[in-house]
Amino acid sequence: MAEAIRQRLNDSPFARWTVLFIVATAMMMGYFVNDVMSPLETLLEMPRSQGGLGWSPSDYGFFSGAGSFINVFLLMLFFSGLILDKMGIRFTGVLACSLMAVGTLLKLYGVTADFGTEEINFFGFQLPMSVAVASLGFSIFGVGYEMTGITVSKAMVRWFTGHELALAMGIQLAMARLGTAAALSISAPIARHFTLSTPLLVALSFLIIGLLAFLVFCVMDRRLDSSNPANQANSTSATSPDEEFRLADIGVTLRNPGFWLITLFCVLFYSAVSPFLKFSTKLMVMKYGVDADIAGIFSSIAPFGTILMTPLFGLVYDRYGKGVTLVITGALMLTAVHFGFSLPMHSATVAIALMVTLSIGYSLAPAALWPCVPKIIPLKCLGTAYSMIFFIQNFGRAIIPMFVGRANETDPTYTTSMLIFGFTALGAAVTAFAMLYIDRRKGYGLQLPNIRK
Repeated sequence: MAEAIRQRLNDSPFARWTVLFIVATAMMMGYFVNDVMSPLETLLEMPRSQGGLGWSPSDYGFFSGAGSFINVFLLMLFFSGLILDKMGIRFTGVLACSLMAVGTLLKLYGVTADFGTEEINFFGFQLPMSVAVASLGFSIFGVGYEMTGITVSKAMVRWFTGHELALAMGIQLAMARLGTAAALSISAPIARHFTLSTPLLVALSFLIIGLLAFLVFCVMDRRLDSSNPANQANSTSATSPDEEFRLADIGVTLRNPGFWLITLFCVLFYSAVSPFLKFSTKLMVMKYGVDADIAGIFSSIAPFGTILMTPLFGLVYDRYGKGVTLVITGALMLTAVHFGFSLPMHSATVAIALMVTLSIGYSLAPAALWPCVPKIIPLKCLGTAYSMIFFIQNFGRAIIPMFVGRANETDPTYTTSMLIFGFTALGAAVTAFAMLYIDRRKGYGLQLPNIRK
């Protein structure tokens, strides 16, 4: 009976697409805030007398990686998955949105307060106090940001399993990338026409909108539970003792070779994309001679392109399968893009062509990758599995920006940093081929369509 009720909920197009729009809105606002500082690198590195903060490239690299510090070094992202599986989607989502708002408020304080010449030494990094405070805020924001990601992912699996799962995840990713694209496009013009802190004020207001959107989801989800007694205990769809998450279930995930290959791919692929976007605006200015006011628009080509293509490729996976093939193709395209950026070509046309190619690869791989996870991991362990993937992935996102920031100091041509990104993407492609091999041996069904006929 419980299964029948749950199936009726899943089969309601209005219910599941409304859930998608609401939770994706919260995720989109988080993505906007995550990249709102990326186009401001040039302004942040200007002297205070010119309206900047006097940061160095290393300072900016440290700040860019700070979003992963608490998640990685204090294991918070791992615990986020446990919280999600034990406490449910509603509680975890509200907590995550609140942490993003608190972290952004602290980041705003770090950028606006006058700390004078005060500095702090942090594990060999001699940081101005503004960098330290802003980085702490970004770290707190990062906890909520990643927690929101795994919460939304589990909500999608709950509502769309057996239906348009890859399409739903693709639309959710597309809306998230819309947030990234908006941040890359409007942040620098806003800062130049107002103040350096104005984009952060806009970002904070967007996070409040995201929190309100998730509260609407909570009301809707609670009403659905109240009308279905089988689901009242928890919004994670655990309806029997056998379906409840236990700590011992972590071993189910850790013994799965498919899980480890997906995790390694995520580390390498996203380390070659997310950190690159944080440096790409300055790359367009310094190497390709793009005006600083429109350089962010060049950088936004990638996330804007994914807005349409990610749902399209998700629909292809839903209907025709070949998930790992799509992942391999995306990783190879990303590899070609970064090696292309390392070449001594300085035409803005070349930069646009490479960013367009990046947008295609950036759409292909995630559209097929995330729907693969519930094919190898039980639903009751899914929050913890996603959190462990994101946890390990954050090592790359924390470390790569630091190396790239220092590489750009010693090699301002960006050749070294682009080679770092290129070989990282190549490692992702090799891992994807290993996923194809394991899928054939284990029969996960990663190449099969998602829609049940």
